[in-house]
Amino acid sequence: MNSTVNTLSNPPGNSSGKFWTWLMILATAGMTFAVVVELINIVFYDPYEDEYFIFRTAGILEDTDIAILTWLMFGALFIALMMGLPLAFVTGGLGVVFIYLVGDQAMLNIIPSRIFPMMTNSDLAAIPLFIFMASMLERAGLIQEMFDVVYKWMGGLNGGLAAATIVASTILAAMVGVIGAAVVTMGIIALPAMLKRGYNHEIALGSIMAGGTLGILIPPSILAILYAVVAQQSVGELYLGAILPGILLSCLYLAYVLIRSWINPSLGPAIVVEERISLKDKILLLKNLIAPLILVFTVLGLLFGGIATPVEAAGIGSFGAIIVSLMHKRCSFKGIHDASISTAKASAMVLWIIFGASVFVGFYILQGGQAFITESILSTGLSPYGILFFMMLLLVVLGMFLDWVGILLLAVPIFVPIIKSLTFDGLFGLPPVPGDKVALWFGVLYLVNMQMSFISPPFGYALFYLRGVCPPEISMSTIFHSALIFLAIQIIGLLLCVLLPGIVTWLPGLVYG
Repeated sequence: MNSTVNTLSNPPGNSSGKFWTWLMILATAGMTFAVVVELINIVFYDPYEDEYFIFRTAGILEDTDIAILTWLMFGALFIALMMGLPLAFVTGGLGVVFIYLVGDQAMLNIIPSRIFPMMTNSDLAAIPLFIFMASMLERAGLIQEMFDVVYKWMGGLNGGLAAATIVASTILAAMVGVIGAAVVTMGIIALPAMLKRGYNHEIALGSIMAGGTLGILIPPSILAILYAVVAQQSVGELYLGAILPGILLSCLYLAYVLIRSWINPSLGPAIVVEERISLKDKILLLKNLIAPLILVFTVLGLLFGGIATPVEAAGIGSFGAIIVSLMHKRCSFKGIHDASISTAKASAMVLWIIFGASVFVGFYILQGGQAFITESILSTGLSPYGILFFMMLLLVVLGMFLDWVGILLLAVPIFVPIIKSLTFDGLFGLPPVPGDKVALWFGVLYLVNMQMSFISPPFGYALFYLRGVCPPEISMSTIFHSALIFLAIQIIGLLLCVLLPGIVTWLPGLVYG
């Protein structure tokens, strides 16, 4: 649609613009003609008597080899996405088209059989509730208060503001689990404060992007819920497995910022003495964090303790967010209304992508795609760890073009069965991955990988989230450059989780046995 608008807006003398305009018109006319012909076939002709009007498209790919079908399906998906079409409707639409081309109208019954199990999965109800919780806390101004508290505590250190941004983002991740909101909010709050004090752009921008994307990993991550649903994994186990890797990454970011600023104080100047406060005042400031932190620990405690299901914990969190807003005297009918509207929009986007991708991938697997991909990967001769690193690389590449929900629903149903069939005996004499924990371990590696994809140039989402709130003098190339060092730190964190699987599996094993 965007490309059509752009071509139509070209001057009359622009031959290139006219060419693309006419190409789109002809393509649309051709598709419309094919649909009309097929509707006539369905209404007036008997498919079992090999009768048709002009031509028939139903079943023309019936005998197509799975390798060719793979190229056709994913090639069409790539082209449609490069045209800027919405992922939710592209996956669902192509799924319906290929079902019809391979089978007939009767085969379209696959669609409700794929969607209905998703609609009846109760764990998905936690998604809108956690999004609402995040929206309420954001509108209550608690994020600003939280940053102010951490900033007053750490501002006296070289690199303290950047460190405060990372700490605040870590706490924020445990409150919201929504990535875009964290990056934009911290960009609005923390970036002006760091630029005003002459912070190095690489440290200032990188700390916001890296810290803001921790919401992918740290509970209550929305992505973790979706992974658990798709991979048939316990949400509680996955949340517990993600805690230590999330803290590990946060500590690595902090170490980099503080050590580099300590070596070269001009990169992250400490706030002037006049702006610092006494220890007593710092302790008094902590009262502003009591209510939101109690809310977070209550929600996660109920979930991890097995007292509440993810949906029940999310419901308690949503209600608690309203109570916290009332306690801070920032709750209003308009705020609840706006939070509800944003929750409905975000939830609808996620669910449409789930339904569309479920139809597309489900049909591909039904046609033998899972066996084809598994055989293709295993036939490469790579070791289990080689296959794992190949998948991780592929996920990063996909993250440059697709959003996190699309990657999850397109890749995870295919990757998880392959991973479960492999044995990971440990590298360099380090501990192996327990057989019953492989899916959990891979799930957390996937979450870390998605965090990497968010800040991977040239199309990482966090790069553009931050660009939207940056001053005009900060170029896109500066943002790209700022992301690279933190991307390297994320790679280190990912490697540590691969080499030392206990970082992921120890806490779930301790709690659930």
